[in-house]
Amino acid sequence: MMFPAGCLWTLLTLSISIMGSPVEVRNSRITLPMTTRLHFSNDTNPVQRDDIDVPLENVHMVSWASIGVGGNPTFYRLVVNTGSAITWIGAVVDTVSRPTGTATNTELQMEIIYFDTYFAGILLTDTLWITTPNARYTIDEMPIGVTVPSTWGMPYDGMLGIGPQILTFRTVTERLFAQGSISLPLVGLFFKPSTEVLDDDNGMLVFGDENPDINIGIIRYTRLSRKLYGNEVILPFTAGIVDSGTTFIWIAPVYAYDRYQTATGANLDPNGMLSITLEQYHALQPLAFHINGQIYNLCPNAQIWPRWLNHRIGGAPNGIYLVIKSLNRLTGTGIDFRLGYVFLQRFYSVYDDHNFRIGFATT
Repeated sequence: MMFPAGCLWTLLTLSISIMGSPVEVRNSRITLPMTTRLHFSNDTNPVQRDDIDVPLENVHMVSWASIGVGGNPTFYRLVVNTGSAITWIGAVVDTVSRPTGTATNTELQMEIIYFDTYFAGILLTDTLWITTPNARYTIDEMPIGVTVPSTWGMPYDGMLGIGPQILTFRTVTERLFAQGSISLPLVGLFFKPSTEVLDDDNGMLVFGDENPDINIGIIRYTRLSRKLYGNEVILPFTAGIVDSGTTFIWIAPVYAYDRYQTATGANLDPNGMLSITLEQYHALQPLAFHINGQIYNLCPNAQIWPRWLNHRIGGAPNGIYLVIKSLNRLTGTGIDFRLGYVFLQRFYSVYDDHNFRIGFATT
């Protein structure tokens, strides 16, 4: 049996409900530190690369957390993936030929596609460890994919899948809830805004509680959205995906992208980004996302690429580049946008496994 496990982005229109039996709750919340870095596909150095010819599709904001596997655990740096339910290891170190003493082979094969890299391996069950500054938590018999090392070129060992449940495999969040480690079967994602100082812990995962230890607004859950620039509708109500592994905000059809470009007066730069002048930046209007009756505004600063990272997208040092990108489709397909890191770092997002829904709150 083979199944894809890498490109199942979180879809805003999911509405399936999963019921569970009551359990005795020992903790209401698990807060796990997370680190985010900018990477290019096939690039092992997240800080120093100065190439100007890297396709923007290969520019990724990667968030990772330290996760243990095995009875006597080995800890791995796993990319946090809201688009998949599968947790897997083996991207860098050969773990197929060295299974732990607590691993059980399910005899299922798996294949994973992440960005432009393909992985193949097997599915085991083993003990998974989540270690916070104050406590340690284990999940026994957790399905974990084990792949053969590949040339994906990033210094991470695999993925921690926190996306929607697929097939018969419960996610990390569902299993923590089922065993009573958390009070609610949901996980929140928080990013600190990008700065020139690269903190080791510049984000966090919050399992089991809608309210993290930060100031946030009311969390509102959603299924439909549309986008406006000022008072102009750029994209009508439609469905799309939320993906922490995507850097930019991607929209379709092409006419929606063209409307945004015309409204902002931007020009297409040779590096593939929309660019504006300083005068146009000062005239930039909020980009409003209407989601379930709530408006989430991206202010002018939130619509532009961090200028201290311009050299990493082939931009001019003082250039001003917009983070809206086109999916290059003439017509809509039902999946007409992707909200990536540049959106998620402005809001607190909650992924509710139990009800297959997603929520946002201002921070």
